[in-house]
This record gives sequence, C-alpha cells and structure tokens, in this order.
Amino acid sequence: MSAFKFKQAIILRSDLKMSPGKAAVQASHAAISSAEEARRKNYSWWMGWIEEGQCKIVLKVNSETELLSLEKKAKDLGLPTALISDAGLTEIEPGTITVLGIGPAPSNLVDKVTGNLPLY
Repeated sequence: MSAFKFKQAIILRSDLKMSPGKAAVQASHAAISSAEEARRKNYSWWMGWIEEGQCKIVLKVNSETELLSLEKKAKDLGLPTALISDAGLTEIEPGTITVLGIGPAPSNLVDKVTGNLPLY
C-alpha cells in the first residue's frame, strides 16, 4: 500500500530497446502531458499530487498492444492519460507509440490498472 494518496504511472515499451536517454525523454513527455490532462480535467487530483511531492512510478510492458489495453482500462476508470507517439527524429520510426502516462490520480485507482506491472 502506497503512503501517497496520489501518484502518476509512466509505462514504457521495453520491446523498443530505447537507449536510457531516449526512454527518459519519452517518459518525460508522458509525465508532463498526463499531468496537464489531470490539471485540466481533475484539478483536485492534480493539486493533491503536487502537494504530496508528485509521486511517480516507471513501469514496463512488452508491446504496443499491452500499452493500448492499459490506456483503455485507465480511461474506463476515468483516469487522465497521455499516449506518446515519437516524432522519429532519432532512434524510433515516426509515429511509434512509446509510452503511456496515467495520472496523477488516486493511488488505488492507478494500481487497478498498473498494479501487476514490473518496474522499468
């Protein structure tokens, strides 16, 4: 059980074999984009998360299919999400879906979607 009432999950595709720098940049895109989604659509979740110190967890999946399934589950629960597609300027083909951001949202809701995923 998390000590944080709110958290954000960043889920990267491990099958893409991104360099550490590329993975960090993609995770950053997802973190900012899903936080902005939360700020716009559920300000109280966003503010609670900000005040608690912005807890984040970085997880992994093995495919685009898994990532899209998680996005659907999160949306079905009303969670803010951000699905990131790469511009294709460096390591990845343009339009490749690389990462999903979920939250910030109540930790127990985020865990319903991501609780069984391994750390990245």
